[in-house]
Amino acid sequence: MTADEPEPPDTPSLERRVKQTGRHVGDQYVRIMRPTGSGIRGHGGRYVATEQTMDRTGRVGRGWDATVRFLIGKRLHSDAEAEERIGVATGLPILASDNVSSSAYATEEAMRILAIAGGAALALTMPIALAVVFVLAIVVLSESRVIRAYPNGGGSYLVARENHGVVAGLVAASALLIDYVLTVAVSTAAGVAAISSFVPELHQHRVMVGIVLIAVLAVGNLRGVREAGLLFAAPTYAYMLAMYGLLAYGLFRIFTGDVPAAVTPPDPFPAEGTAALSILLVLRAFASGSVGLTGSEAVANGVPSFKRPETKNAVITLVLMGAIFATIFLGVTYLATKIGIQPDQSEIETVNSMITRAVVGAGTPFYYFVQVTTAIILLLAANTGFTGFPRLASVLANDRFMPRHFADVGSRLAFNTGIVVLSVLAALILAAFGGSVNALVPLYTIGVFLAFTLSQSGLVRRWWRLRNPGWRLSMAINTFGAVVTGTVLIVVAITKFALGAWMVMVLIPVIVALLYAINRHYQTTQDALVISGTDQRVPVYAAPVVIVPIARLDRAALQALAFARSVSPTVKAVHVSMSRASADEFRVRWNRLGTDVALDVLESPFRSLVQPLLRYIDAIDKSDDRPITVVLSEFVPSHWWEWLLHSQTAFRLKAALLFRPNTIVIDVPYHHRDTADLARG
Repeated sequence: MTADEPEPPDTPSLERRVKQTGRHVGDQYVRIMRPTGSGIRGHGGRYVATEQTMDRTGRVGRGWDATVRFLIGKRLHSDAEAEERIGVATGLPILASDNVSSSAYATEEAMRILAIAGGAALALTMPIALAVVFVLAIVVLSESRVIRAYPNGGGSYLVARENHGVVAGLVAASALLIDYVLTVAVSTAAGVAAISSFVPELHQHRVMVGIVLIAVLAVGNLRGVREAGLLFAAPTYAYMLAMYGLLAYGLFRIFTGDVPAAVTPPDPFPAEGTAALSILLVLRAFASGSVGLTGSEAVANGVPSFKRPETKNAVITLVLMGAIFATIFLGVTYLATKIGIQPDQSEIETVNSMITRAVVGAGTPFYYFVQVTTAIILLLAANTGFTGFPRLASVLANDRFMPRHFADVGSRLAFNTGIVVLSVLAALILAAFGGSVNALVPLYTIGVFLAFTLSQSGLVRRWWRLRNPGWRLSMAINTFGAVVTGTVLIVVAITKFALGAWMVMVLIPVIVALLYAINRHYQTTQDALVISGTDQRVPVYAAPVVIVPIARLDRAALQALAFARSVSPTVKAVHVSMSRASADEFRVRWNRLGTDVALDVLESPFRSLVQPLLRYIDAIDKSDDRPITVVLSEFVPSHWWEWLLHSQTAFRLKAALLFRPNTIVIDVPYHHRDTADLARG
């Protein structure tokens, strides 16, 4: 075999074998030649695409690669996924920052409701805080059972789906998706509020500032889980140091008899109140304070993110999260009630800021340290949503309840689609509610307690069905957990229904229906595409009828005609003309071409191009039962911006023919450099 001989059928596609003679008479050997500079390595029909294959060409492409590399870093190999896993020290700021940061505003949200009944009603803040911590303890204990039972993640969605059915699972998933979006919106709004407490000028720009911060968080998460954890770890631990330092100094002053003087809020509530203190108002305050329980489900959903042993590390992180939140939340509540802090009606200054001013004084370095770390962790608490939403969306996508794009892993091993979609939704909600924490909180807790209740009741059914060792204790724990979270769910739904919870209650069934419809589409598509036992062979079709639309006779048209003739012996050229004169003129030029391809000239007196062509293809299709192949010639200019100067007829035809059955569309591009090469030749 020489270099000019055809390759045998079993020769690998990227290899060319050339028989050559050696130095001695009779010596022969086969030289295997592979293309260089392609970025593809390997041999024998098995190849690996290296990072070089991902590099774009051209100034625009290289510029885009440089921008992406600057923002989110270099591409990671798939084998680096194990290195992207997190330990307890990193998992705490990534997965628990939402719950821990809630301690900065949970007390204020409960006080804001009680203040409606007057200053005396604020004495109930501490009992409400104790009730919230009791519920949190039940949730932490119950969620630890979820982690052990479902170590592969999925959380409430997977538990509810396997034990209650698909619909219950989708309800839990919808509730969690909403909760994750609201986590980003609420945490960002609370962070901006903490900043505006000592920089009041930002208050009127809080929406724009919040949207910019969401974009920054999105870029941080696009860089990957490991880098996000390293980025968020220091601020989380700094917040814990600041709050424990504040609580220690505040308690020291109180126990030594030096009780700090209360700070007056910029816009205090009326001292006599505007409503009577009722059971409904107390329950509403409890529902607002329960915002501190949000984010506690993120650890169970993110178990696969942990290093081995995943279950042990996840449970330790969960327990630490609950303990840290409980101590800070109870400490802040005690200081607020003991000092006599009242919430600010206009949300200009937070309760946290007023407590810090009372304990350490305004303008002190420690005051700014507390406020800055609080603002940062509240902003980074949105990272819980950025971690949970994309991962849950990927699980749903793998189960074919969400578009497959949500399961795709980006260049940094992050779920890019989920991160981007979450950012857009959270920014829209933040803008719609004016960046107000008080306006967003009523939407916040109903979703998470619905997911809690479904997962706990689902585990009860699981223990009853399996009856493995220790099932009675587990069943008792999860039964009690289901009763507690179910009760809180009812309280939240009733007390916050008119304040915005109704929107979540309406939206959940809509999302469930949408997820179910997506799954139905995928099921139908699979049924249509799956290969049965009798179809395990490549079918043989007759040569198609090839139609070549010709606008004018040029090099691009001749190239398309040449390709069409190589595909099938049945080729029909069609030209759409706007007048009889131009039709006759084109036919004269066609006859000079001297080709055996038949030409049909279609006059279009109403000056339409695409619709007459589509009708022509329909007529051909009805007269011939063979597949229709449309070959389109398309001139490709040298620069992308020059593309805008052309009519894009081929592009419009491709779009129109995309959904037409029994039709194959082939685009034959003619590049500008092809003309230049011919001119040089």
